[in-house]
Amino acid sequence: MNRENMPRRALNAAQQELYEGLLALAGQAEKMLHSAVEALKARDLDMAQAVIAADDAVDRNTLAVEEAAETLIARYQPVASDLRRIVTAMRIARDLERIADLGVNIARVTLDMGTEPLLKPLIDIPRMAVLAQEMVRDSLTSLIEERAEKAQEVHRRDDEIDALYMQIFRELLSFMIEDPRTIRRAIPLLFVARHLERVGDHATNIAEAVVYLLTGQRLTKQDPKR
Repeated sequence: MNRENMPRRALNAAQQELYEGLLALAGQAEKMLHSAVEALKARDLDMAQAVIAADDAVDRNTLAVEEAAETLIARYQPVASDLRRIVTAMRIARDLERIADLGVNIARVTLDMGTEPLLKPLIDIPRMAVLAQEMVRDSLTSLIEERAEKAQEVHRRDDEIDALYMQIFRELLSFMIEDPRTIRRAIPLLFVARHLERVGDHATNIAEAVVYLLTGQRLTKQDPKR
């Protein structure tokens, strides 16, 4: 083996291991978010508790990804695309941790609501949840498949989830204005919608990181989306 190629091979192997850890973390975060929404829809308190219990493992795995990335930088002193790839993994790991945290927040809302009757049937919130979960999944798919155009599509869809959040906000606000007795039941649903809107923000962050990784260009939420 050419000794000059040994550091390159070692760096490539270490980066591969780093991204395997990142994708495992992504699977955990996606599962937690999905389970939190299902627990809300089914009013399944045991499922909600399981989501909360899974948070410690996500925190540990996020830290493991960050430490692995820091070790790579210290050991190999990478530059250019290698450094960008490692830094991107750290950024995405942090967003995945936040997505998992938002799943925990939704699960806690479900526990707080208990078995109390809903203010209204869940129609728009499940739609918003599907959109948020699709954005997370597509942002990660764009990373795996190295498709910048797919990541840019996730970035554009952020407007859609923001509009749906405002629609839910206005509807719940109208309930509370017309009958203040509904406030106690409207506020939890408003929190859930807000948490899902934030999931969309983090999916957008991941998409922006993927575009940066693949093209070296930085997208921001202020960039034109249409």
